[in-house]
Amino acid sequence: MAGCVRAKALARRRLGAARVRALAGTQSLDDALAELADGPYGHDVRPGQSLAEAQHAVSAAMLWNLRVLAGWLPPSGGELLRVLAGWFEVANVDEHVRGLVGEPAGSPYRLGTLATAWPRLSQTGSLAELRAALAASTWGDPGGETPRLLALGPRLSWARRVAVRIPQAERWVAGATALLVAREVFGAGGRRMPDPAATAVDGLLGSGWRTASSLEELARQVPPTARWALAGVATSTDLWRAEAGWWSHVQADGRRLLASSRFGPGPTLGAVVLLAVDAWQVQAALELAARGGGPLEVFDAVA
Repeated sequence: MAGCVRAKALARRRLGAARVRALAGTQSLDDALAELADGPYGHDVRPGQSLAEAQHAVSAAMLWNLRVLAGWLPPSGGELLRVLAGWFEVANVDEHVRGLVGEPAGSPYRLGTLATAWPRLSQTGSLAELRAALAASTWGDPGGETPRLLALGPRLSWARRVAVRIPQAERWVAGATALLVAREVFGAGGRRMPDPAATAVDGLLGSGWRTASSLEELARQVPPTARWALAGVATSTDLWRAEAGWWSHVQADGRRLLASSRFGPGPTLGAVVLLAVDAWQVQAALELAARGGGPLEVFDAVA
């Protein structure tokens, strides 16, 4: 009961559609940050941050809310949040890989008790060591130590974990996996999906997607639970709209879950989803503000 009440209270710690749109119209990043720091994202957002730092801070503020919420939940609820917070660990792995290959890397997210294996993963000093640490953890072996496999492996492992442990999210996972395949195979010049990652996709979508030679054919070959995410996608230039549509679909489901009067995981899941959608929209608004604000028609297409 306490967890559901707290989840609904935390869901109100969003900027909201009207304020996010106004933020997108701000004429400079500095002005946007000054406004954003005096609100629900003020835990991590600070004036003077770069765009990348500010977008990272928006996600970090959301993660802080999840850590607070975890303290109000019974063990089963805490496990639900740990599964969902896997996204932040995937993002940490991405940055760690960049650092290992000599590229500039961002600061890791601080997961606290929501971490799965990050404390161990963060101590690895090479791509081979990172692969071995992943293989020895809940994340599983990504199937190789190339940066691409070290990106795809954790993402698909997280997708499988969410689908198995959170039944309400099965359609979201299927749609997101279809979009991942679409971007990896058809949005990058027709690159072949590496075998270990392709096998993981089979476990989520079946194997029919492997025979698709176009995005439209891909939509026909994936199961109905994923097909909706690719509706209207004919070329790779349509993918950004499809991804925005995915967020819109998830947002609608999140609102229904949050509005539930029953005590259980539904309101908690709904709150997390709505916080994630708000953070995603705020990050898009910050990018427009950094470009001088607007055009708001572009933001409206996303939001």
